[in-house]
Amino acid sequence: MVPKVIALGVTGGIAAYKAADLCGKLAKKYDVRVLMTENATRFVAPLTFRTLSRHEVVTSLWEEPEWRPGHVALADEAEFFAVVPATANFIAKYAHGIADDALTTFAATFAGPVLLAPAMNPKMWAHAACADNVAVLKRRGVRFCGPVAGHVACGADGVGRMSEPAEILAAIEAALTEI
Repeated sequence: MVPKVIALGVTGGIAAYKAADLCGKLAKKYDVRVLMTENATRFVAPLTFRTLSRHEVVTSLWEEPEWRPGHVALADEAEFFAVVPATANFIAKYAHGIADDALTTFAATFAGPVLLAPAMNPKMWAHAACADNVAVLKRRGVRFCGPVAGHVACGADGVGRMSEPAEILAAIEAALTEI
């Protein structure tokens, strides 16, 4: 049986290191293709994800080795899309159709099921603009795993901490049973 192709988006938050753990777990059962924002590469190197996924990592719209942009080709191949962590910035761009980098452009071209694992400061998560953006995405059928209450990297406590990789993996696998 050919493994399902999962597109894993990684955005620029400290929780990006947990996305590497998730990538390794996913790659044991699925064909994982990673797209990273430029800010994500400041937290975890693309080489980490290339090693774990065994595929080149898409980090730019402008450095494509083939005639067809990788993010567009991947949108046709992928069966599922997860963004881990999903920052407030990504959530806002996705909710409003802003496609200004490889990850958001992929998101704008992907028509399949999506799961976001938010991670941000609790005040950001509680902000009315973020709540509105989440509501827009939920109405469109986007699934969410978290965030959860806890201590976040900036020192604050509250809802905004990313769910643990095992919980995100379980949410992805539950969603995959539906497709």
